[in-house]
Amino acid sequence: MTKRIIPVTRRGVLKGGSALAGAAALAPTIFVRGAWAEDFRNNPGSAGSVKLGFNVPQTGPYADEGADELRAYLLAVKHLNGEGDGGMLNTMTPKSLKGNGILGKKVEYVTGDTQTKSDAARASAKRMIEKDGVLMVTGGSSSGVAIAVQGLCQEMGIIFMAGLTHSNDTTGKDKRRYGFRHFFNAYMSGAALGPVLEKEYGKERRAYHLTADYTWGWTQEESMRKFTEGFGWETVAAVKTPVGAGDFSQYITPVLNSGADVLVLNHYGKDMINSLTQAVQFGLRDKQVNGKQFEIVVPLFSRLMAQGAGDAIKGILGSTNWNWSLQDEGSKAFVKSFGQEYGAPPSMAAHTCYVQTLLYANACEMAGTFYPPEVIKALEGFKFDGMGNGPTEYRAADHQCFKDVLVVRGNENPSSQFDLLKVVQQTPRSQVEYDPAIFGGELGPYKV
Repeated sequence: MTKRIIPVTRRGVLKGGSALAGAAALAPTIFVRGAWAEDFRNNPGSAGSVKLGFNVPQTGPYADEGADELRAYLLAVKHLNGEGDGGMLNTMTPKSLKGNGILGKKVEYVTGDTQTKSDAARASAKRMIEKDGVLMVTGGSSSGVAIAVQGLCQEMGIIFMAGLTHSNDTTGKDKRRYGFRHFFNAYMSGAALGPVLEKEYGKERRAYHLTADYTWGWTQEESMRKFTEGFGWETVAAVKTPVGAGDFSQYITPVLNSGADVLVLNHYGKDMINSLTQAVQFGLRDKQVNGKQFEIVVPLFSRLMAQGAGDAIKGILGSTNWNWSLQDEGSKAFVKSFGQEYGAPPSMAAHTCYVQTLLYANACEMAGTFYPPEVIKALEGFKFDGMGNGPTEYRAADHQCFKDVLVVRGNENPSSQFDLLKVVQQTPRSQVEYDPAIFGGELGPYKV
């Protein structure tokens, strides 16, 4: 690729050509940031709009999360284009966004269905990039999907702002220069939950893990075992279960006679709803084992899952990226906007997807260009606040966001149909940070 100079006069951008070249020679020339940037895929040029790709699970076991993600994306577009009450554009700091689109261009979008399948998600993202001309792809509620789409975006030179992905691998061994994750990860869940489990359930416990058989489940189990075994728990068994199994009775029955007194459900979405509900129906929560009350732990919780599981979630500990009950100004602004738009509070999936869209748009404004390498550099090491998680940093070394992590418990006495998770502890960022070298991986080049 060759570098090109784009002359800009007071009347606007002039493209190359003999007639225009003469006009440019007579007019005063002002060079804007990014004027020396190389050409890149889906460069909007002088078009009046830019297009983003929202790739979410509209079908499959994580479809509830996907529906709420899509609601959040549409709200983010509305706010970026200067419509509605502005939401977190009013609380985000520092902020370069002006509420007039991105770099003065109106934000448009296309949607796709990941089906919670890596191949389908990758095909959907490829179509968005090649056919629809999107500048950025975002979304997903599965780490398998996120890793597949992130790899594709790296190959095609398109930035991927991951949606709900919790596997350590997303910003670990499978991290990519063109991928960014606002959501926390499995290691951070283990680091936040571990001390609470030790305090509440003691050091002498025997745990049985049921684990979703893909990258997220594997790293969630690994992280929970690291921290629980670290303070004395014994792992009796760890059994992999297929995503979308529906009926988990064949996996729960062996727990009854295993000698375990804790069941750790490394499941998400409808799989967690089904496995937890069936575990309670099997009477696990009423059992006394090893002289202790049997306990169930759900490492990754969401309000939508809690709604689906009903009374089964009462008293159960887990972790979450964000909760609508938080009283910081950013959370309140987002909950108000989302509630007015959709009649219900947002989920943590909705929150992270809304924030990711604003972060990408803001990075473009900071860089003064849509040229991906410059946008990436604006995001790397970016420190921000006012977006619902307190002070947050996009660590340059692995593109993982670091912030406080919430430990929650299923509310025993909810005040409404949405008041289902009670924040037990806001674990400080310092407790969940780690050396990026422990997970390996290489970000790769800025230019592809």
